Amino acid sequence: MNQTPQIRHALSTKRADDFAQWYQEVISEAEMAEESGVRGCMVIKPWGYGIWERIQRRMDDRIKAAGVQNCYFPLFIPLSYFAKEADHVEGFAKEMAVVTHHRLIAGENGGLVPDPEAKLEEPLIVRPTSETVIGAAMARWVQSWRDLPLLTNQWANVVRWEMRTRMFLRTSEFLWQEGHTAHADRDDAMEETLRALEMYRDFAETELAMPVFAGEKPENERFPGAVATYSIEAMMQDGKALQAGTSHYLGTGFAKAAGIQYQDKEGTQQYAHTTSWGTSTRMIGGLIMTHGDDDGLRVPPIVAPYQIVVLPMLRDGPEDEALLAYCQDLTKALGQLSAFGEPVRVLLDKRPGKATQKRWAWVKKGVPIMLEIGGRDAAGGQVSMLRRDRIWNAAAKANFVALAKDDFLASAVAELEEFQAGLFAEAKDRRDANVSTVENMEALTAFFAQDKRYPGWAEVLWSRPTGAALESVVQKLKALKLTIRNTPLDGQAVSGSCIFTGEPAVERIYVARSY
Repeated sequence: MNQTPQIRHALSTKRADDFAQWYQEVISEAEMAEESGVRGCMVIKPWGYGIWERIQRRMDDRIKAAGVQNCYFPLFIPLSYFAKEADHVEGFAKEMAVVTHHRLIAGENGGLVPDPEAKLEEPLIVRPTSETVIGAAMARWVQSWRDLPLLTNQWANVVRWEMRTRMFLRTSEFLWQEGHTAHADRDDAMEETLRALEMYRDFAETELAMPVFAGEKPENERFPGAVATYSIEAMMQDGKALQAGTSHYLGTGFAKAAGIQYQDKEGTQQYAHTTSWGTSTRMIGGLIMTHGDDDGLRVPPIVAPYQIVVLPMLRDGPEDEALLAYCQDLTKALGQLSAFGEPVRVLLDKRPGKATQKRWAWVKKGVPIMLEIGGRDAAGGQVSMLRRDRIWNAAAKANFVALAKDDFLASAVAELEEFQAGLFAEAKDRRDANVSTVENMEALTAFFAQDKRYPGWAEVLWSRPTGAALESVVQKLKALKLTIRNTPLDGQAVSGSCIFTGEPAVERIYVARSY
């Protein structure tokens, strides 16, 4: 009897066996990041940072296209700035890192200790977010209706002292962009809030090939001090939800605390309406858990630091000269092609070592296309192509496709475009297949108690409760280790009763386990 050949995957842990361990192994084997020696902080290695640079560059283009200008604001924020906004400081109080001294001295028992004589008059907060310090600047910059809208963004690091950390998903220090804008009225501010949300949705789907639901968060999930919070929510391969970007309408609360006032056309003093919106290196965690497989990472070509890697099969002999010349010409020709509006990013990997070892290193990193070139390939004007989304054939061998060099040059861009589209289609099909409509609380409990380890998301009818009624719902969900994700903006009209309150439903929401 013929047996199906068994694939020996590049990773020792399979997603189905231990998703959390698999995630950590991908980060390690793909050389994305490593522990830093500082609790909750990571060293982002070149491949991981290269993906972040691609995200940053492409996102920055979108931000600037909307008329937003980049600025930079201090890392340290006076405690008094936070004290002006009670809801805001309460929301971040448990996560704040505080600087109290500006000098160290030798201690009595050796080592260094804070100098009691160098205590700061006012403690400084290492920024967890910048609404307060940017609000102070806006109060100086905004005087008249002519100064509005004021549209700013900064790329920076922030610190939130997390209790439980996981690389890229929840770290004490992380990288992000934060947009902060001020407007003359609510309508203009809301337009900006939703513009940023749509920017994030389109970026996630178009650039990261990560399907998301864009919608409004419930009252209990709002950003501290916000009037309304919106998010994009993505489903990871384990069925859990990941909040990958947020946009907040802050009303006039922050403006009143910071004194952001302007004189309108009638000469009356008014408070500005403000917004904030941001996304972070958490997107990389989402990319890993959306597209990774049992051989490592798979990177969408748009954000891959290298889209094509050329691997010459060097033998440390005189024949290598002709092989390298062939590969250099191929690399140059590929670099002159354009994909996704930019030159193709191609690397000629001339490092010493066996081609097979280098190949599997790149497989784990998730580079979209690898070209393995031997002496016979060079002599015959050919390439052997391995696409990262199709690395195994029916015989459980590396799925190389032999092509004439010119044929590959003619099809390389289409291969990359097909790879990008295929990742999105695969992720969207998986997500849509794992969203289920649940009709009542008993069914919700049963849905998440299935033998299936990761059952996906439940879509339920919702009456939009507030206050004590909402808190009661939150506690019920907490007992099941569930959270409300968001109400999709493109949701259809509903009829029926909320499964939590029994009141008439006004919309549908998504409920899930989450990161």
